[in-house]
Amino acid sequence: MRKGEETQERVVERALQLATRDGLDGLTIGSLAAELGLSKSGLFAHFRSKEDLQLQVLKAAAERFRILVIQPALAAQRGEPRVRALFDNWFAWGNHPAMPGGCIFVAAAIEFDDRPGPLRDFLVESQTAFLAALARAVRLAAEVGHFRPEVDAEQFAFDMYAIVLGFHHASRLLHDNKAELRARTAFERLLALARA
Repeated sequence: MRKGEETQERVVERALQLATRDGLDGLTIGSLAAELGLSKSGLFAHFRSKEDLQLQVLKAAAERFRILVIQPALAAQRGEPRVRALFDNWFAWGNHPAMPGGCIFVAAAIEFDDRPGPLRDFLVESQTAFLAALARAVRLAAEVGHFRPEVDAEQFAFDMYAIVLGFHHASRLLHDNKAELRARTAFERLLALARA
């Protein structure tokens, strides 16, 4: 890896950590440069704009999500074990030490849900793809006989998504010490309704 690529990777990594806490709009080239001991112009050379930096942060987060959440779940047995692995890995993702403020996608969705542009487009694309992957895992669970054949895979994916978003809200904003227990209880009920 060349020095420029190493610098860019270091910047994106630190920006991701800050964005989980301060939001993507909270990122500034100046404060990031100062924190990393770089010149503003040197940092700007790696990213054409603040929006480019924000997009690179989201892309880096999506790649990390694929590596930490999706890939290990795909190694699990098809059916309920894979669905459970997706839930468990996704749950752990929101508490990953590299993201002190929680899930970057939750924070970014709130910031950009009504703001058209490349950041919102990327968020919609990545979250839609993840919901589709969840639904595929549910359909496979039905095919192998773990879930009812008539299970509504898209509804299951929606409900599972809602559980994780609810957990994030309850644990981060409300500091509910029972948030994890409540989320896991809700997920077990969802599984029970889907089982054959």
